[in-house]
Amino acid sequence: MRAGGGMPRVREEAVLAAPARDAVLTAAVLALTAVVFALVADHGVLAHIQRVDDAWLRLMVSGRSAPVTTVAKFLNLLGLVYVTLPVRIAIAGFLALRRQWWHLAAFAAAVVLSEVLIGTLKGAYDRARPPGSLVATSGASFPSGHSIAASVTVVAAVIALVPPGRARVGWGAAAAGFSVLMALSRAYLGAHWLSDAVAGMLLGTSCALLAAVVVDGLQRRRSADRPRRSVHPPVSDPARPADRR
Repeated sequence: MRAGGGMPRVREEAVLAAPARDAVLTAAVLALTAVVFALVADHGVLAHIQRVDDAWLRLMVSGRSAPVTTVAKFLNLLGLVYVTLPVRIAIAGFLALRRQWWHLAAFAAAVVLSEVLIGTLKGAYDRARPPGSLVATSGASFPSGHSIAASVTVVAAVIALVPPGRARVGWGAAAAGFSVLMALSRAYLGAHWLSDAVAGMLLGTSCALLAAVVVDGLQRRRSADRPRRSVHPPVSDPARPADRR
């Protein structure tokens, strides 16, 4: 602990350990996300998707039970801004205290990008909600805001807080599981169609991965530029010889 009670400064590692591999993964998730959004935008394809959504909603309604509904409503609470905002602020504050500025940038960029896209895409698609939701809803249905917020927060948090390696893989799997659970709960509650929830989960994950890849590239470029600037030592002024005392 340094004098003054502040947290000890930890040397900041690269955001990503394998940028080439992670770039390929990010490109794959982005491509899948783009395909889903393109399919929903096509009215002919959407008619077929709607039949799947209708069948899934009927299955959810017929299989509802009190314990599952309680869990789903708890997940609905976790996805509200009153919960996600304090969690995001706490994560950002922790990274700032540790002076993990690049990791903080990756986390913040992912969250900001997702928040910008939620309203924009909901307005563009303007899809009606399913009937009979078990929780209060507002705005258009596609994509699911809860699914976006949950997936971008947990995936970006794992990247920002957990060092690369087995631990990150394990926590990443847990984050993916939570994202899927949140998406399914939205369709179970009738707050969103299944396709809304899947698209939201993919979009939130895409935002987190894309932000990490971009920030990691900037971090590596900045690190590579530093040695270049120090290759040539400064030339001393001949008019002021060095002090030989």
